[in-house]
Amino acid sequence: MYNIIRLNNGLRVVLEEIDYVNSVSVGLWVKNGSRNEDEYNNGISHFIEHMLFKGTYNRSSKDIAESVEDLGGQLNAFTGKEATCYYIKILDNHLELALDVISDMLFQSKFSQEDIEKEKGVVIEEINMTEDSPEDVLMDLHSEAIWGKNSIALPILGTIDTINSFYRNKIIDYVSSHYIPENCVLSIAGKFNINSIHKLIEKYFGHWESSNKQITTYEKPNIIKEHLFKKKNIEQLHISLGLYGAELGSDDIYSLLLLNNILGGGTSSILFQKIREEKGRCYSIYSYLSSFENTGIVSIYTGLNPKYSLEVVNLIKDEIKYFSNTKFSEAKLKKGKEQLKGSYILGLESTSSRMFNNGKSVLFSNKINKPLDIINKIDNIDTNKIHRVLNNTFKKGIINSAYVGKNIDLNTIKIIIEDDTIPFKNSKTTLI
Repeated sequence: MYNIIRLNNGLRVVLEEIDYVNSVSVGLWVKNGSRNEDEYNNGISHFIEHMLFKGTYNRSSKDIAESVEDLGGQLNAFTGKEATCYYIKILDNHLELALDVISDMLFQSKFSQEDIEKEKGVVIEEINMTEDSPEDVLMDLHSEAIWGKNSIALPILGTIDTINSFYRNKIIDYVSSHYIPENCVLSIAGKFNINSIHKLIEKYFGHWESSNKQITTYEKPNIIKEHLFKKKNIEQLHISLGLYGAELGSDDIYSLLLLNNILGGGTSSILFQKIREEKGRCYSIYSYLSSFENTGIVSIYTGLNPKYSLEVVNLIKDEIKYFSNTKFSEAKLKKGKEQLKGSYILGLESTSSRMFNNGKSVLFSNKINKPLDIINKIDNIDTNKIHRVLNNTFKKGIINSAYVGKNIDLNTIKIIIEDDTIPFKNSKTTLI
């Protein structure tokens, strides 16, 4: 059973009662991430996430962890481009404790200067760690190639310079203006007493008020045509190619997910079978969707020997062209829909995944995406929708790209990507 309520202070609460489990997941979603930042405070959202675990006026950092973990529960958080989420999964008879801990972290964190200085070192090491991961470097570089100077392109972790610039008042001012009930959703999924939960929520979050409010809104960013290379002394060349995608909340996402699964979503996909299995040019190759508020992208990733880079980019471009001119048979469409439904349903097998699904849905669209509604949308995918989405995404080809490795002939790759006169293997529409 689902229920959405709004407290008098503007906090939205989404409840999903699941009476056949013995656990409950509680998540506080904040519509705040690196997309809310600028070049001067980049990384502050992620830094605040860290600081909320450093201790409150009621609990030390160790007390916060032990209060949940000593009961067999899980406590964690994450920060993305558009949202931060603090969550606890615990046995249902400890629901009030979960609400108490999250509210304590939110309202009573000390933000002591000593802890801030310590955490700067921790986050800087996290940045250094990502610099040692070419895939992470590539993701940030490709964001810049996709969105240029728009804030959505900023790295979630920030930079060493911006991290070192943070101080207590700056952090407190940011929290007071962005961590406001109107920007937040409390998501609870699992076993709970529906008759008493409203009173508990009011007890821990009903007093939440803020006078320095910044309601989060995002402008529509332009997707640009840019190709970027970053030199790293590593053996492989890591490649990310970008195509137009679908924005968060668009019904086109389900058709696009189906198409993405066929093109590069797994080991049976076109790109995996062609580039790895048939040509033997790489170990890893896949495609995936990144959907945000009013923008979206499809990315194709591979890592390979640099000497194959021109050949593989040309092969991928060729396969995209071939794929975008494909007519899908009813049998292929049915198979794709069953695969999509299966992966979606399997992804909702825990209270935490239900909490994540509901919280994100209400935070960005102010409604619950119920499983039955999603299944119906997948079932309603037809050839007309498929070909419309193909025309809006894959048929427009590769828009931008990023590369991390020792060297690359970037000018030649740009010519391969941007020259639409290069013929591909089969210009005829093919049925699969």
